[in-house]
Amino acid sequence: MSSNNPISNFQDVPWKQRFYRSMLGYGIHFSRRSDGTINRFIMNLFDLKAQPSKQPIDGVITSDTVVDATRNLFFRLFLPSFEQNTNMPLIVYFHGGGFAYMSANSIAFDDLCRNLCKKTGAVIISVNYRLSPEHKYPSQYDDGFDVLKFIDDNANTKNFPSNVNLKQCFIAGDSAGGNLAHHVTVKACEYGLRNVKLIGLIAIQPFFGGEERTESENRLVDAPVLSVKGTDWLWKTFLPEGSDRDHPACNVLGSKSVDDIRRLKFPATMVVVGGVDPLYDWQIRYYEGLKKCGKEAYLIEYPNAFHSFYGAPELKEYSGLLMEEVKDFIGKLIK
Repeated sequence: MSSNNPISNFQDVPWKQRFYRSMLGYGIHFSRRSDGTINRFIMNLFDLKAQPSKQPIDGVITSDTVVDATRNLFFRLFLPSFEQNTNMPLIVYFHGGGFAYMSANSIAFDDLCRNLCKKTGAVIISVNYRLSPEHKYPSQYDDGFDVLKFIDDNANTKNFPSNVNLKQCFIAGDSAGGNLAHHVTVKACEYGLRNVKLIGLIAIQPFFGGEERTESENRLVDAPVLSVKGTDWLWKTFLPEGSDRDHPACNVLGSKSVDDIRRLKFPATMVVVGGVDPLYDWQIRYYEGLKKCGKEAYLIEYPNAFHSFYGAPELKEYSGLLMEEVKDFIGKLIK
């Protein structure tokens, strides 16, 4: 499915969003040290945080639950404050940031998940996982799966609203979070959860790659928000020492992949791509790979969208359409 839109470049973004993204970009740039580490003090000056709120904000209340304090592993729960049904689906969400930046309580992702909760009527659990380069692969995958197991083990406790339906669970994420969503879903399929049933995967511009330079990477080498040089740096900080970008964490369906998707009861998957995203070709390959493995997969394509367009709620032509697509995808699977 393809959706056209008049906003075709970064300069068309409202000035508030451009200012915020530019400031965040400066923070990311200046926080990177020459030795491949990140100055967290500098980055935190730009990555502003939102506190949980028991009082409704834009129709949604939020709270935090600690899973493992030693890892700063927690999740933020987003619950609609408006009229609720007794059978709300659950979305377990992984934020983007190249595995190295942002958090579940970053203002950008607090806003995104709040909007997702309001528009879909689903309960959202946004996972705060460890970041690279301090914590390389597979720390993020382990954290994500541990939260999923925590949900499974505590299904009937006060940690969760009584009207959430854990048999209607979706795994979702954007950018690096989309990569995480895929790998956590694979782990869940192999593990076998008792109370949680995964019925859908929502991969929004997932962060995949490989050693090969694709046409979209060559064409959009200096794309706004995410450049090819930037993706190379992020993979180097995340992947194990000595690994290249054909590592299965990056090139998920490549020749080195150890996951046989064909044998898994993999859930229906929605893949969202943007035509002005250097990762476009890798995302298309992921969608096509799922189809070749005989899995149910849907492609949502915005030809003029840049990477992380969904983080700009003022771009209703994009973010509004995306929320509707997610809502329709959920509705299709819970009928």
